[in-house]
Amino acid sequence: MRTTIDGTILPVLRVMLEAGERLIAETGELSWKTPNVALSTTLSGAGAGGVFGAVRRSLAGGGLFMTEFTAQGGPGLVAFAAKVPGQILEHQVGGGRAMLVHRHGFLCATPGVTLDLALQRSLGAGIFGGDGFRLQRVAGQGTFWSMLGGEIVPHDLAPGEAVDVHPGLVGMFEDTVSFDITMLPGIRNKLFGGDGFFLARLTGPGRVWLQTLTMPGLAHTLAPYLRA
Repeated sequence: MRTTIDGTILPVLRVMLEAGERLIAETGELSWKTPNVALSTTLSGAGAGGVFGAVRRSLAGGGLFMTEFTAQGGPGLVAFAAKVPGQILEHQVGGGRAMLVHRHGFLCATPGVTLDLALQRSLGAGIFGGDGFRLQRVAGQGTFWSMLGGEIVPHDLAPGEAVDVHPGLVGMFEDTVSFDITMLPGIRNKLFGGDGFFLARLTGPGRVWLQTLTMPGLAHTLAPYLRA
């Protein structure tokens, strides 16, 4: 398997599969492929065990179904293009290491990678994290690719070190990082600051990937120009 990521603002991931090699992706992500790459839509992709596993995956922001791509009779190409301005990143999981990705961040993966709902470690994080912070847990063994919005800023946190971030700008983080919600101090800040009531507090050790663009933020910026 050979991969290339081309482009800048709207990149595309191209994967050259050898004969018999497979790749799993969310449904609807395919951009183009060679004719000898076969598609198979399945409930059980990315480690989901039957209907219940597929439902858990869909609650995290994925779909009930996944699409499996297999090269038949020789090498084949499959490509996935970004749908919003941002970056496509390649990651490795294995040895018990897992990543938590925002609900639209998972793009595709090799067989052996699992995709599941990430349960919040605290009640406050689950209630106040907002729809923009529903998480997918990517684990298992292999390679996966994420699609994050805008510019991506990796941030390494030492043990006990913390950073407060708008929840929608947390693109992904290692599962060694703890996530909680903290309330902005001061009534004036809450009511008139324009930053909402809550921030995500990420505490190390581990790496976080912060994104500078979210779909709600992009929609809000474009809204004045879409009015009739």
